[in-house]
Amino acid sequence: MEFIIYHNPQWGKSRKSLELLRAKKIEPTIIEYLKKPLSLEELNSIAKKLNMSPKNFIRKNDTKYKELNIDEDKVGNDEMFKAIIDHPRILERPIIISGEKAVIGRPPENILDLF
Repeated sequence: MEFIIYHNPQWGKSRKSLELLRAKKIEPTIIEYLKKPLSLEELNSIAKKLNMSPKNFIRKNDTKYKELNIDEDKVGNDEMFKAIIDHPRILERPIIISGEKAVIGRPPENILDLF
């Protein structure tokens, strides 16, 4: 089965999640979402696989997110996706996908739910 990791190599949890996959002899497809911003279609797919709305996989404590001053109760999914596309660092990371399931690798041991 193929694994995909939406990865930011600057962050320890992301690196740890990648190490955990490799320890399981899995070489995932690595998508550095800060270098290649995600599309609306990709974000919709991620949301379905996580079984979450986008407001549940953003970094609410991120400085940029706070600056955006988004009223989560008043914006829809597409507006949240647009905020993530425009400001990818607010995306929670890492996100690991296997088939039709996905988890957020915080803590990295969440990956074990994919097995």
